[in-house]
Amino acid sequence: MKTVVLAGGLGTRLRQAVRDVPKPMADIGGTPFLALLLENLRAYGADTFILCVSHLRHVIREYFGESFHGVPVRYSEEETPLGTGGAVKQALRQFGLDEALVVNGDTFVQARYDRFWADCAGEPLAVLLKAVDDAGRYGSVETRGGRIVAFREKSETGAGLVNAGVYRVQAGLFRDMPRRFSLEKDLLEPKIAELCPRCFLAEDYFIDIGVPESYARACRELPERVRQN
Repeated sequence: MKTVVLAGGLGTRLRQAVRDVPKPMADIGGTPFLALLLENLRAYGADTFILCVSHLRHVIREYFGESFHGVPVRYSEEETPLGTGGAVKQALRQFGLDEALVVNGDTFVQARYDRFWADCAGEPLAVLLKAVDDAGRYGSVETRGGRIVAFREKSETGAGLVNAGVYRVQAGLFRDMPRRFSLEKDLLEPKIAELCPRCFLAEDYFIDIGVPESYARACRELPERVRQN
């Protein structure tokens, strides 16, 4: 299971809490968040990590080198940020991949990635979803028959399903897309009726560290949760 990790974001909203390192390298109880994320993925069958890096990428390279706990680590470097979609497109092309698991580097999701990968085989696009008590920060997802049919505005509060930032993709999905684009805003959301992607529900822990409040919660919760697993 070749796994592309989006680790090139600037992390502007987190800059007051995390300085001098890329957002995915934010400290969680003495360990970089990205290391916890990769270990979680390794446990479910990731056999190669491709890290999409840009901002302060030398920090990530110096920490992980060419392998992580026996799993090869490769790098897709962006001289200028390509957006989430552009980063994935470049990584797939650089390493000659027809398909891959794609994971946001600032989000930790405990899920059966091996089952997600197997159940969604053959799909051009599949998305991991998570049920949350308040979908207002993320925007909720409407599903029908195991597929995503619509996205709702972020301002709509209340319980709902949200995009957990994990995808199974085929390279053909990006064939007609430009070099720089957002996977979510320029492809997934505007073309949802055409794509109608398969969805898979993650039923365990989910957190992203994109804002200081959630980063602080991750610092409290993740070390114990990782020990339990």
